[in-house]
Amino acid sequence: MTVLEDRIAMAEDSGELTLDAMFEWLEKMPVPEGYKVEIVGGNIFMSPQRRTHWQVIFDILAQLCARYPRQRLMSDVRIDFPGHLNGFAADVAALAEGFEPDEKGRLRYQDVEFIAEVISKDTARNDYEPKMAAYALAEVPVYLIADPYQGRCHLYTRPKNGEYTTETKVDFGDDVDLTDTVVGLVLKTDEFPRD
Repeated sequence: MTVLEDRIAMAEDSGELTLDAMFEWLEKMPVPEGYKVEIVGGNIFMSPQRRTHWQVIFDILAQLCARYPRQRLMSDVRIDFPGHLNGFAADVAALAEGFEPDEKGRLRYQDVEFIAEVISKDTARNDYEPKMAAYALAEVPVYLIADPYQGRCHLYTRPKNGEYTTETKVDFGDDVDLTDTVVGLVLKTDEFPRD
């Protein structure tokens, strides 16, 4: 058992396990450069940033700049979401106008208008299942999954009672129409690379 696993086990036994404690421990660990760290349902995930992954993220961010000032766009920044120990670092997050950090200086899930996750092979299940459930529970109005393995985007909107009521599938090369959402633009996917 690693030191981190030992500390987490001790905290779980004492009932003191928190996202803050887990991230504090992670900050002291040697996380390799270029790796993203998230806590999903109390489980720690580290995944390397691949070139394809980053190109899709960058393309989405560049297009969102037509609608959002840079200060309202985030990538790989911790936001705590509802559910058991959910400290996500979404690939792309767009925040509402006038958003305010919480008392600890962290972003609040209540201010998130749009989330995009780009699928990585090893953590794909998280994006399609527990993270989607947490985003729906948090009532994030627009959730987009870009899947370079399928060459397709999955757009989820209209969260209600902890799930998205609308799913639209769009192949890479076709436009993702977000004009009827809070995002209010058309997202081009013709330059999204595939894996």
